[in-house]
Amino acid sequence: MATPYVEDDSGKYIAATQRADGTWRKPRRVKEGYTPQEEVPVYENKFVKFFKGKPDLPPGMSPSDAAPTKQTIPGCGDADVAGLSKSAKRNMKRKEKRKQQQDVDSVSDAVENVSISENDMSSDKTPLSVSSPNNSSAEADEKVKKIKNLKKKLRQAEDLKRKVDSGEITEPTKDQLEKLLRVKALQDELQQLECDS
Repeated sequence: MATPYVEDDSGKYIAATQRADGTWRKPRRVKEGYTPQEEVPVYENKFVKFFKGKPDLPPGMSPSDAAPTKQTIPGCGDADVAGLSKSAKRNMKRKEKRKQQQDVDSVSDAVENVSISENDMSSDKTPLSVSSPNNSSAEADEKVKKIKNLKKKLRQAEDLKRKVDSGEITEPTKDQLEKLLRVKALQDELQQLECDS
């Protein structure tokens, strides 16, 4: 914002301005050659000036030659994949394959858990539904992790029980006893999670 100057026969002045509260500032006299602080250009060293003035293209190259051309690799459908290295493309294929395999595994697990018989039709149990596509993969991943964790805890509890029964552990600690008492609750939770998935 440039400062409004007023000139008369006695010299140059910054005009009187009104403050927000309604009072007026006095006009201020300005000496010849004075530049207000907000109008002083920012200092730039010689390296900054050099790089600002440097052209983007090498000397002698026309801007039309520098326009980027889109390269496509024959046999490759995705334009995004064209710029990737060989190993990055391989990694992308692995990720896609792994994702498809997880989807197939979740569906096959659900199909294995479903049993068809006349007794099941007459009971009040609701049939197990195959995971619908609107379920987010994050929820499915979390359920899989939870099931894996519960199976691990059950396996540890069974190992602990075997050690106690064989006499390998003569006096189980408080934590070990709690783990042995939690087996039934863990089995129930695991059954419910497997039925929900």
